[in-house]
Amino acid sequence: MSHPVATPSQQPPLACCLLPRVVGARHTRREEASDDCCRRHRPARVPQEPPARGPAPRRDEGLLPHLEPIALTFKQVLYERDAPIPHLYFPAGGVVSLLITMDDGAAIEVATIGNEGLVGLAAVLGVEVSTERAIVQIAGDALRMEADVVARAIRSGSPTHDLLLRYAQALMMSLAQTAACNRLHPMEERCARWLLQTHDRVRSDAFPLTHAFLAQMLGVRRATVTVAAGMLQQAGLIRYSRGVVTIVDRPGLEAASCACYRLIQARFDRLLG
Repeated sequence: MSHPVATPSQQPPLACCLLPRVVGARHTRREEASDDCCRRHRPARVPQEPPARGPAPRRDEGLLPHLEPIALTFKQVLYERDAPIPHLYFPAGGVVSLLITMDDGAAIEVATIGNEGLVGLAAVLGVEVSTERAIVQIAGDALRMEADVVARAIRSGSPTHDLLLRYAQALMMSLAQTAACNRLHPMEERCARWLLQTHDRVRSDAFPLTHAFLAQMLGVRRATVTVAAGMLQQAGLIRYSRGVVTIVDRPGLEAASCACYRLIQARFDRLLG
């Protein structure tokens, strides 16, 4: 049985990214919809400018010169729990997981951040140390800025302030929804949600992912993830081979996901769109 291959046009865009609206010119809705900030299906490269959508600075010209293009590598730790947050990161092609770690070393993902958001928000809200660990789950490009630069701009009355507060609310909502999802919904639905959120943020329908890493992100045993992913593959929604997952049927995967995926996306759109 054949299934429609997922394409970028089939994917409902995440909320308009914060990056261009923090430091640059405003885009119209039509321009935002047509300008794919992830540049899916183009060769990977380190961005020289903020992506067309996202929380990174563009309108505030005082912040723009402080953006530094970098490449994020798989499993790179951006900051540790109970450690200072020296930089903000605005992913353009990479994806970052925020993990809560326990004293025994166990960890679970509480948020995934890609081209719709920023990593290190607590630093600009006056929090001196992080409460979670930030680790790169999908390698890609990003922009980086010293956290102190944004903090000083906010204290001096930068228009970035209100935007970051709305983003903070959207992220808090996402954290709460994910916590409820992890407690109440079946593993195959949670797995579908996670794959959809990652698919929204990467450049192609195929991306690297091991069952062991996904198990850590979802806070379950590897065998549990293997069964859930196997069900999605048997249904023809994904294909998994040698550590790479391919989204085969995007609409089918959305139907297999719990409602949390659509709720999180709709709330981001309402707060930041």
